[in-house]
Formats: sequence, C-alpha cells, structure tokens
Amino acid sequence: MARRPRRRTRLFPRWGWRKAWPAPIAPASDPRLRESVPIVTQTQILRLAAKGDGMAADGRYIAGAAPGDMVDADGAITPGPNHAAPACAHFGACGGCQLQHVGDDALADFVRDRVAHAASGQGLTPGVVTAAHLSPAQSRRRASLRAARVGGAVALGFSEGGSHKIIDLKECPVLVPELAALLGPLRRLLARRDGRLSVEIDMTLAEQGVDVAIKGLTVEGLQQTEAVMDFAKAQGLARLSLDQGYGPESMWEPDGVSVSLSGVSVPLPPGAFLQATLDGEQALVGAAVEWLAGVKLVADLFSGLGTFAFALAQGGAKVLAAEADRAAHLACKAAAGRAQLPVHGLHRDLFRNPLLAEELNRFGAVVLDPPRAGAREQVGRIATSTVGRVVYISCNPASWARDAATLVAAGYRLAELRPVGQFRWSTHVELASLFIRD
Repeated sequence: MARRPRRRTRLFPRWGWRKAWPAPIAPASDPRLRESVPIVTQTQILRLAAKGDGMAADGRYIAGAAPGDMVDADGAITPGPNHAAPACAHFGACGGCQLQHVGDDALADFVRDRVAHAASGQGLTPGVVTAAHLSPAQSRRRASLRAARVGGAVALGFSEGGSHKIIDLKECPVLVPELAALLGPLRRLLARRDGRLSVEIDMTLAEQGVDVAIKGLTVEGLQQTEAVMDFAKAQGLARLSLDQGYGPESMWEPDGVSVSLSGVSVPLPPGAFLQATLDGEQALVGAAVEWLAGVKLVADLFSGLGTFAFALAQGGAKVLAAEADRAAHLACKAAAGRAQLPVHGLHRDLFRNPLLAEELNRFGAVVLDPPRAGAREQVGRIATSTVGRVVYISCNPASWARDAATLVAAGYRLAELRPVGQFRWSTHVELASLFIRD
C-alpha cells in the first residue's frame, strides 16, 4: 500500500519546513460544526441622533438607519416601517440632506425631540410641546451653492458631507422649481469661462423672480459683460449681482427687487436674511401672532426686514423694529411708510448695545429672532424687565435653551414650544417659544 505523500509549507527560510496536513472535514451532522457557526443577532434602531445617525439599542450609531430598522452585528440594515426611499439620486453624497431615508412621521419626531431634549438639558419643562411642523418638498426659496472647474467640467451644487468636494447637482427636490430650473443654465454660463473657476452662488426667490448673486466671478471687457447680461435677461432674473472682490454690484436689475412679508412688499437688499421657506415663515409668524393677540405695544428685536413686525402691526399692535443691519433696517422702514403701518424702525446693534430694562418696561411683549449664537446680553436685560410676554424664535436649540434658562430663572414660565422643520430632510431645526411672566 502506497504511503500518502506529505504536504509541506515553507513559512520563512530561517524557520525551515513545517508539516501542514489538510484539516479533516466534519459531517454536516457534527454538533461541533453547528457550534462554530456564529449566531447573527439584530438590534433595533430606537431613534435618530442629533447628526441624523440611527441610535441602536446596543448604543451603536448607524449611518443611514431609521427608527424601527433592524441592524446586524456587521452593520447591515433591515428596513423597518419608518424607512423611506430617498427622493434624490444624490442622497448619501450631497451634504444638503441627511434624512431623506426617513419617513415623515419619524422625521417629525426627530424635529420635536431635538427641541424637547434641548429644553430638558437645561432643566426646562414646557407647558406644551406641539407636534413638529414640516415644510414640504420643493419649498426652499433660498440656497447657497458652490461651483468650480473639476476635471475640465464645471461642478455646481452643495458640498459633500464633511468635505469641500462639490456634488454636481442634476436635481434637487428641496428647492422651489424656479431655483432648480437655474442649475443647468448657471452651469453652462460658468462653463464658457476659461481657466480656474471657484465661485459661490446665492439664489433667492423674490416677487419679481430669482435674485442671483455670484461671488468670485470676474467680468472683464465688453464680451464677458454682455454674456452675463444676456444670461440674466434670457432667464428672466429679478437681479444678477457680482462680487468681484469689492462687494456685490448689481449687473442686472430691471425693476426693484422685493419680497412679500405678510402681504407687505419689502425691498430685498443683496444678501438680506429671509426665512428659508415661505411655509416655515408662516408657521413661525403664525405662532407669534397667536400668542401676542391683543398686545398693543411690541418690541421686535433682531427684526431684519420685518418678518414679524408687519404681521403684528396688521393685527393692531404698534411695533418697534430694532435691527443692526443698516440695509435691512432701511428696507423695513421704507416698506412700513408705504404701507402706512405702525412700525417704527430702530437701527441698533443689540449685541453691543442691547435694549435696557427701563427701555423694555414700556412694552407689553417682546419678539426676538437672533442669529444662531443666541442673544445672551439682550436676554439678560429682558430678564430684569417687567415685560409680560416673550416670543423667542430660534434656529439653534442649544443657544435657545441657554437663553431660555436665563428667562425661567428670572421668573418667566415656558408656556409653549413649537418645533419647526423648514429645512426638510436636514438636521437643521427651528422653533418658536412663548415665555410668560406670571
């Protein structure tokens, strides 16, 4: 009987030779085989974390998971009842949206929880926390995009999540159709330029059409000037502004550019702040009008163009509209004069020079809508005043909660919280809140 030859494997020369016999194959009925197969366990996604990742019951954070999904040990997701098909082919790469894979019910819960958790983190107990208001798709009326030459072609769109890479948008389900329709024409306009290209583009839907502002695009000579003018005319733009390093300069503006705030036409200065969606604006303004019904004298702080001031004035209140940006202040003042509404404009930097308690005491209520950093100094003055009602609008639950704690410590009661998700499919959350001094 012939002997079976040895099979040898060489590891390293200095180690010499070592025997390596083939491992025996166990039959399928062998219990040792069943014990060696790992047991695949699944964990449920309980909720969405602040940055949009799904938080599993075992403490893991799973990107792309929705509440109710099941997740394997290796991170594989089994979709649950709240998992939705993304509305955009760019989802997952584009940094504009983080939550297109989440259904509306779970998305509303996320917005509400973000606001409620911010309050509880400061030990605040709202009297009422309403269901979240979500703005619909195709409702974003302003957007900031980037464009650059990449590999000989022009890429135009939002940045990739956590990166400076531009996602070249072919579609965008969050933008109003008027803005989305300009993606292709803008790309073709920029593609005609030679050499290096890196620009920023702001688009806003105004009453007269789309207002486009391009930063970083240099126009030299008659041919280039005529090209941008022809583009603006062909696209029916309300205004085309270029910032060539010296601030925005209007290149095309056949008529004055304005926006409608509660039915009042207000001049729109280049770069002026405007709520991202008309739907979200109406939700926030509606809360302020409801809560301050019957108040005769209101101070609107960080008033901007008059988003809240005009609505409150139409309801019978006399309004002081205080704003630091001079262009926005003048636009609000001019619109109030034309509409003959009792809105008095005050040009004042409320960060460096907040209204003092003795100035605030004459008002029955205060509305404030500060930038993301909040309004620590101004809130401190309100806390020492006798103002009976405070409506605080915020785009940052964290800074709002800090300021809210100051008001509550001074004797105000947080009566109601209304979460608003006007940046659909985004982790960006806004809110309206009512404080009452009992």
